Amino acid sequence: MFYHVPALLDESIRGLNIRPDGIYVDVTFGGGGHSMEILKRLKTGKLIAFDQDEDAMKNAPDDERLILLNQNFRFLKNNLKFNGITEIDGLIADLGVSSHQFDEPERGFTYRQDAALDMRMNRKGSATAASLLKNLDEKELAKIFYDFGELVNSRRIARELVAARAEKPLSKVSDIINAIGKLAPPRQEHKFYARVFQALRIAVNHEIDYLKEMLEQALEVLKKDGRLVVITYHSLEDRIVKNFMKTGNFEGEEKKDFYGNLITPFRIINKKGTIPDERELDDNKRARSARLRIAEKI
Repeated sequence: MFYHVPALLDESIRGLNIRPDGIYVDVTFGGGGHSMEILKRLKTGKLIAFDQDEDAMKNAPDDERLILLNQNFRFLKNNLKFNGITEIDGLIADLGVSSHQFDEPERGFTYRQDAALDMRMNRKGSATAASLLKNLDEKELAKIFYDFGELVNSRRIARELVAARAEKPLSKVSDIINAIGKLAPPRQEHKFYARVFQALRIAVNHEIDYLKEMLEQALEVLKKDGRLVVITYHSLEDRIVKNFMKTGNFEGEEKKDFYGNLITPFRIINKKGTIPDERELDDNKRARSARLRIAEKI
C-alpha cells in the first residue's frame, strides 16, 4: 500500500556515508523508505528507527537488524541508552508530514479536504488543532501564525478566528476557510492556507521545540566523523538546522577561537543544501519544498 515517497532518497542515503557494521538512526520512519535503503547497506550493523505515529508501525520489515520504536524523536538519547547504545555512526531525519497523513482525511492535516481539525501526529496526544482554536486567546493565536506560519497578517487572522468561534466552535477545516477566506491574497490562496495549517500543525505537535531537542541529543550521541542528515520542508525548520550545523546553536551565533577560526561541532558537507532536481519533482511533486542538509561531527 502506498504510504509515502521519500524526498531526496539517494542523496540523503549517500550523505550518511554508511558503514556495513555501523549503528544508524532514522528518527522519522514513516513508510520506511530511508530505513529500507539503510538496511540494504548494513551487514552486522544496526538500525534504530523512531516514529510517533502508530500507523507507521505497520510498515516495519521483519529484520533482526532493525529496532522500530513508537516514540517521538525527542526521546532519542533515552531510547538508545535503553537499548544499550551510547554512540551512533549516523542519523537521518526527514521532517514534515508523510503523504499518508496528508491523504487520510480524518487526520485533518490539509485544507484541501473538509475534516475534523485534528493534526496530531501522535493520536494519543490530548491537544488538537480544534482545541487550540478553542482555548487560546487572540494574542496567543497570532503568535502561532506569525512564528510558525511567518504570516505578516497574523493578528488579523487571529482576530477573525476569535470572532468566528464566538458564533460556533471551529471544529472542521471548512470552519477555518469560512472564517479567514477573505484574508487570502488573490491567486495565492493555496500558499496562504498552507501556511495557516502549517502553523497550527507545528503548534499542535510542538515540532520546533522537539526538533531542537533531537538535534542537541544527536550531537551528543554521534561519534567523531558521524553524519547528521536532515531534510526540511519550510524555512523555519531549515533555518534551525542550518544554524545548528554551522555554529552548534540555533541562533547562528558564530564564536571564534584565538586565531579567528569558527568554533563548530560540525563540518558542513553540502554548504548550500541539496534540493530535488526536475526529474524527481516530475515524479514526486510533494518534494518541491524539500532541502537536504548534511554535516559531519568533528
